[in-house]
Amino acid sequence: MSAKKNTNYDESKIKTLSSLEHIRLRTGMYIGRLGDGSNLDDGIYILLKEVVDNSIDEFIMGFGEKIIVQFKDKTVKVRDYGRGIPLGKVIECVSVINTGAKYNDEVFQFSVGLNGVGTKAVNALSSRFRVVAFRDGRYFEAIFERGTLISERKGKKEDEKDGTFIEFTPDEEIFGDYDFNSEFIEQRMWNYACLNSGLALIFNKKKFVSKNGLFDLLSSEIGDANTLYDIGFSKNKRIEFAFTHTNNYGETYFSFVNGQFTSDGGTHQSAYREGLLKGVNEFFQKNYSGIDVREGVVGAVAVKLQNPVFESQTKNKLGNTEIISWIIQDVKSAVVDFLHKNNTAAKTLEDKIINNEKLRKELNAVKKEAKEAAKKIALKIPKLKDCKRHLWNKDGELTTLFLTEGESASGSMVSSRDVYTQAIFSLRGKPQNVFGKKRADIYRNEELYNMMMALGIENDIENLRYGRIIIATDADFDGFHIRNLLLTYFLNYFEELVVAGRIYILETPLFRVRNKKKTRYCYNIKERDEALKEISNAEVTRFKGLGEISPNEFGQFIGEDMRLVRVNVKTLKSIQDTMQFYMGKNTPERREYIMENLI
Repeated sequence: MSAKKNTNYDESKIKTLSSLEHIRLRTGMYIGRLGDGSNLDDGIYILLKEVVDNSIDEFIMGFGEKIIVQFKDKTVKVRDYGRGIPLGKVIECVSVINTGAKYNDEVFQFSVGLNGVGTKAVNALSSRFRVVAFRDGRYFEAIFERGTLISERKGKKEDEKDGTFIEFTPDEEIFGDYDFNSEFIEQRMWNYACLNSGLALIFNKKKFVSKNGLFDLLSSEIGDANTLYDIGFSKNKRIEFAFTHTNNYGETYFSFVNGQFTSDGGTHQSAYREGLLKGVNEFFQKNYSGIDVREGVVGAVAVKLQNPVFESQTKNKLGNTEIISWIIQDVKSAVVDFLHKNNTAAKTLEDKIINNEKLRKELNAVKKEAKEAAKKIALKIPKLKDCKRHLWNKDGELTTLFLTEGESASGSMVSSRDVYTQAIFSLRGKPQNVFGKKRADIYRNEELYNMMMALGIENDIENLRYGRIIIATDADFDGFHIRNLLLTYFLNYFEELVVAGRIYILETPLFRVRNKKKTRYCYNIKERDEALKEISNAEVTRFKGLGEISPNEFGQFIGEDMRLVRVNVKTLKSIQDTMQFYMGKNTPERREYIMENLI
């Protein structure tokens, strides 16, 4: 009762935050994760994206064919040659939420950026933010610090072309010790170029331009040597797509809405897949199954919508249902047209489908044997400690399956995990190296089979049970080897999970530095040395494996501040060569490489 009496809940406890204060306090609501720049989805790249998106919107509306992006010493500069922000509204457009022209369909028909929020979020989350608008020989400049206006000026600038210049430095108070990765930015510039044929993007003096749109994107992703037939391509005012087949397993798609990469797909991607199937069946006058037609397909689709509805603030998945019918029809017609005009491609595709059908029937026989040998698998999957929620539940993206190394590692994790969202699959040892093996081999290996069943991806990747798959192995040679074997498993059979950004590596501390008053966990030698300077008379523990970390300690390493490294693939065409080198039968070459690079 006393606790209730001491709770003074009155008018003084009610707070009203300004929009910029709210962005800084609840950053994740606006830009997703924070991060340090080591992941493509980290917040600093979202800030850059929001600024460039506004410039892309200008190009889409027919203004400005060049965007210049530069960064140096953590400061980013973006200059476009669009219409420029109206001079009398510059301050409001970059600092007042729900202010902008994106709400006016006459001005912006296919907006990419966050309506009325994007640039404001960049402003609020930057230690310094400068905007200059140029229109008709005049300019207006405003400078902010952490969202607060510091100075403004205006005047004549007759030698400058119309457009907008934005310069910002992400705030270290928000993002910590971060750094931009040039490769990530270059990948985004290339995507922008392919989605906006004719637009030139210049990043640190490197030019990105595409004449053939998604055809170029797909060609660069998979390489001509990996395609079974010439890439099919179609483009009209509202949809653009490209497709081909490879000898890889599964289906891989790159989908976009108004220039936004939708890593989790959505209704446009589903409709595109359906249209592809209908087009193939109409051309061949057959009733092939979707599995046989789409096995090995690699496709890209981009649509332009006036009112896109996304399932989250970060726009990873499209939800519009009214677009399904016309996308199916447009794709079907274009596929039929392509196959009529390309006899060689049609014959190769037909051979691929027939071969897929044959392999599927062989695989079904193997599946039947595997199921007979493990009838109880549906009731209880060995080595799996499941969680109560899954990907299809509310907040399903947070559901996680940890792949751990042995019972000792999983023991600490089981005791400290969140039973609602965190599941654990314990490996018995080193899994089989599956590089170059057929899909049927999964069903002949009990552990790989159980892992596939735990993930729910036996029949279709869309039945995936967890939002994140986290490889949690020891930071030693055996742990790294198991990590490589698991990555080979996913890249060989389920590369679409990697492309979708669902595979992660868990970082756990290597050292514990402590005295009677302080304890610090360190993830590398640099952090350990810094901790030793701050903590006097400290003892240092070197964790050799996850099993050495007690359950009482372990909880914090898989909680809200969990350190994860997302597994990214630069291009699909490099996967086979990389796996061949590290996991194939090329021991002399690999040995020579190790000897030359051994430290």
